[in-house]
Amino acid sequence: MFRGVNTLNLDAKGRLAIPTRYRDVLARQGDGHMVVTINHSERCLWLYPLTEWDDIERKLVALPSLDPSAQRLKRILIGHASDCDLDGSGRVLLPGPLREFAELSKRVVLIGQGNKFEIWDEDLWNTQRESWLTQDTAPGPLTVEMESLSL
Repeated sequence: MFRGVNTLNLDAKGRLAIPTRYRDVLARQGDGHMVVTINHSERCLWLYPLTEWDDIERKLVALPSLDPSAQRLKRILIGHASDCDLDGSGRVLLPGPLREFAELSKRVVLIGQGNKFEIWDEDLWNTQRESWLTQDTAPGPLTVEMESLSL
């Protein structure tokens, strides 16, 4: 569904123009309604079509409230979730507190992740990507899901 890396500009109001190739899919999935929230482990935002977010939110809400890890995840993901819509020009307004969390400046990177997008500050993305590419990838135990993946 969503893949690829796109370098874009935020306008002065914090709006992000979604590339044309994704707009039809977003219009079909949730009529252009989306949810943006923070990533719980990295300084970027996650942007979901509303239909995708509804599934994730249901799973989060079903987690046990007495489990501290589950409660933390709910607070971070649901607590920071903000509704946003594609406007007539194909832009979405990213809320100020979320832009601040992700340290977004004028230049941002929109990265397709299948069912969602990640939104990164361009400089932070370049630094993080370089770190991932040069990271020592010594073989270690893989999860069951990773073992079944054939590339």
